[in-house]
Amino acid sequence: MRQIPRSRHTLCVDSIDRAIIDQLRRNCRQSNIELADAVGLTPSPCLRRVKRLEEEGIIIGYHASIAPAAVDRGFEVLVEIELKDQSLASTRRFEAELVAYDEVIEARRMFGSPDFRLLVATADLAAYEAFVANKLLTLPGLGKLQSHFPMRTLKSDAPRASGRPRS
Repeated sequence: MRQIPRSRHTLCVDSIDRAIIDQLRRNCRQSNIELADAVGLTPSPCLRRVKRLEEEGIIIGYHASIAPAAVDRGFEVLVEIELKDQSLASTRRFEAELVAYDEVIEARRMFGSPDFRLLVATADLAAYEAFVANKLLTLPGLGKLQSHFPMRTLKSDAPRASGRPRS
């Protein structure tokens, strides 16, 4: 799982940069000419701005939205986890093993309870049950695991490896 880089300095993003970012979030495959036209620039300054946004770590990547069912990830579950041992060594070991699982699409360490919130994606309920039994429940330091099955996703804006296509 990739880590979101932390800024080493204060980032300066103006309204044109925000327009570029907004356009790229909607369609990162558009040409520089199309992007420049959409944000009211000529192609050369537009490309310079995109390169600067990439170099400064504001744009951290470009993604393809894949239909989850096409890659056996159509069944999503929100999972809350509490650890029984919250020592630094135990927590780090738990995190390292957790993020190695392909089924874990997103993992967040929380302040307070629960200790972790996950988004897990599998092919179906049977695959999720096997994932829990054979992988999650074997993690070191696991105290409590609770699964929440969404009725439907109303909004999903974050690009994910197996994310839903954005409209």
